[in-house]
Amino acid sequence: MEEKFEFESEVVRLKEYIGSLEKEFSLIENGFKEEEKRAFVDYKSNDNEYVKKLAFLAYKSDTYQVRMYGVFLFGYLSEQDDILAFMRDEVSKDDNWRVQEVLAKAFDEFCKKIGYEKALPVIDEWLKNNNPNTRRAVTEGLRIWTSRPYFKENPNEAIRRIAALKEDTSEYVRKSVGNALRDISKKFPELIKEELYNWKLESKEINQVYKLANKFIK
Repeated sequence: MEEKFEFESEVVRLKEYIGSLEKEFSLIENGFKEEEKRAFVDYKSNDNEYVKKLAFLAYKSDTYQVRMYGVFLFGYLSEQDDILAFMRDEVSKDDNWRVQEVLAKAFDEFCKKIGYEKALPVIDEWLKNNNPNTRRAVTEGLRIWTSRPYFKENPNEAIRRIAALKEDTSEYVRKSVGNALRDISKKFPELIKEELYNWKLESKEINQVYKLANKFIK
């Protein structure tokens, strides 16, 4: 009886806390820093079991800023297989683009936690996923990972994975691919130049990506 009371009390506290976040975060129209900061504090201040309940409850919110907060929490918990699968299969279906931006950050958190080289099988799995938001979460990560361990020493491993999606069926993904290659070209212009040189510009999809990727190449 006592355990049931404690459980019900915890649920009430969680719902009240989510309610307060909805009021606070709904006033934020731009950015993600406040949601990220609060998620980090809550993750550090509580045990994983509590944070997991908090994350799932937050993700049920109709307030997209609170769902963003929940996805940041998922990122911190992403070494748990069920959390990573939920990110891949469910968060990727969220129709708010801001939540999708945070999914990319949460996936980056997963890769950072386990190590980028160790994460390669999961990275490749997500890149082949049927959902374009899942694929884009990785291309957005690869965009900055050439400054991170493993990819910093092996930039071509990032480049070839991004370039493989140059004819992706989703324009959303193709734009991410082109922008990622463009950003990497600032640091590794010769590698991107070499990659683009081998492209056959036979389709409008590849041409679209090529124009984005080639922007800073001389």
